[in-house]
Amino acid sequence: MSAAAVLRAEGLRFAWPGATAPCIDIDLLEIEAGEAVFLHGPSGCGKSTLLSLLAGVLVADAGRVTLLGEDWAALSGAARDRRRVAHVGYIFQQFNLLPYLSLLDNVLLPCRFSARRRAQAQRDGAPARAQAQALLERMGLPAALWQRQALQLSVGQQQRVAAARALIGHPEVVIADEPTSALDEDRREAFLDVLVEACAVNRSTLVFVSHDQRIAARFGRHLLLPEINRAGAGEPA
Repeated sequence: MSAAAVLRAEGLRFAWPGATAPCIDIDLLEIEAGEAVFLHGPSGCGKSTLLSLLAGVLVADAGRVTLLGEDWAALSGAARDRRRVAHVGYIFQQFNLLPYLSLLDNVLLPCRFSARRRAQAQRDGAPARAQAQALLERMGLPAALWQRQALQLSVGQQQRVAAARALIGHPEVVIADEPTSALDEDRREAFLDVLVEACAVNRSTLVFVSHDQRIAARFGRHLLLPEINRAGAGEPA
């Protein structure tokens, strides 16, 4: 194992219940600390499934997936949840905001559930709320919106709140699943400026899935999933 590997998958196999064949079949994938990885491939090739396996949302049927050297499969469901919120910022395709919480409270959620993320958000001596506000500002969401319920936002605004939530507390890994799909060109570029810069400054590993090849140049490493995944198109991806 590479000493610098933050995420590692070895002999990884996964099939959805009822499927006759795996949708993920990867011999070896290592992602190092501070890397910015652009993961792409056609719809149905398993990109979102792979992200869920790397983050311990799903557990492999065979092989090992480790985060910072610890195998997700060795942990209980509750322990995986605790480890994920402590070390991984995840921008889900469907955002997974709590609709009746305010923007600010949604961004602060990782700090409520992880003492590590809370301490990291406060590492410059300011309260975690100050970092949440700064992230929302950098995402182009003004203070007038911060107490608004998440359900009152546009899709593009929700996407940016989800990104701020992923970045708070400087997690070692940020996983982004199609995070620019609802943004216009100007918002997309501004969003990427914040996301890529924040990960670089904090030495956070960034794994970014997108179909948009126009943004690939921002990333130091490109992975075409069908080139490393020996499984054909499977179930939901």
